[in-house]
Amino acid sequence: MAFIGIRNFFTKLLHWEYWPLSVVYAPVYMYWFYLAAKARALFFFTASNPSFKNGGMVAASKYDILTKIPQAYLPKTIRIVHPVTLKKIEEAMKNFGFEFPVIFKPDEGERGWRVERISSLKETEAYLHQFKENLLLQEYLELPFEAGVFYYRLPGQAKGTVSSVVVKEMLHVTGDGRATLQELILAKPRARLQWKNLRITHRHKLNYVPKLNEQVNLQPIGNHNRGTMFKNGNHLITEQLINSFDAISKQIDGFYYGRFDVRCQSPQELEKGQVKIMELNGAASEPAHIYQPGFSLFKAYKVLFHHWSVMYKISIANHKNGVPYTSFKQGWLDVAHSTRVAEQGI
Repeated sequence: MAFIGIRNFFTKLLHWEYWPLSVVYAPVYMYWFYLAAKARALFFFTASNPSFKNGGMVAASKYDILTKIPQAYLPKTIRIVHPVTLKKIEEAMKNFGFEFPVIFKPDEGERGWRVERISSLKETEAYLHQFKENLLLQEYLELPFEAGVFYYRLPGQAKGTVSSVVVKEMLHVTGDGRATLQELILAKPRARLQWKNLRITHRHKLNYVPKLNEQVNLQPIGNHNRGTMFKNGNHLITEQLINSFDAISKQIDGFYYGRFDVRCQSPQELEKGQVKIMELNGAASEPAHIYQPGFSLFKAYKVLFHHWSVMYKISIANHKNGVPYTSFKQGWLDVAHSTRVAEQGI
């Protein structure tokens, strides 16, 4: 097992997509302070999406954002207010017609924190252990294509743009007819990085030998920190795709900047806007195509700086139209709150 740790260390060291967020974002934080000085407000970005708390950067409710989206685009989703109990979950599933599997996620949280597919009451009990936040109960979508679509529009502009599409490839291994599942996991760097969790979730079939070309899905949640491969899907950006997400976005009051996390049947349905929106992220969003393996870190910074510049322009324009910035005091209180929420779930 020590050998696995050494191999994982070098995998992370040589691929910046695995570096700690604080390290990758150090230059971005410096650019934030520069833009904040120009705006004379540290939390200028809170004006980027006037109808989202703090523009969607910190302490924003996922459920409140989802309620602003037309129902036709949404999976069935309800919020269960803390304290969340097994009895509340059972009653909610019965009253709203949910069936296992379902998705559990905190109402606040980023980067896939505590997002899980839950398949039974036993798993529900385990999930709720020490859970101290409002919970979203969401329909699990059996749709094969998952993507993130980044959209922005300057206030007053007739039409926005799609600046990034990330296609998510769920963590999996492919059988060769000889190796066990454990051997296949340990032979694939992206899967090996998840070994600590995978050896528990797949403990009953680690000795199973998948057939030749048999694909074994290891993780149902499409988050980078769960081993999902983020692939650059910018080739999917067409005029029709832009028009589709422009039409969706204009139905969301006070939304100008952020990323739609969606599922659908195919890239063709994505282009037509025939999607289900699992989440809409505001100012905290990333143009996630930059995490494509092999994507240049220098190019990634160019993309990130461009998007922060756009967010700055949107925020300034909204502020001139009367949208207030979150105050320094309130902003730090909200940051502290978000930090506390994350720490409670560790």
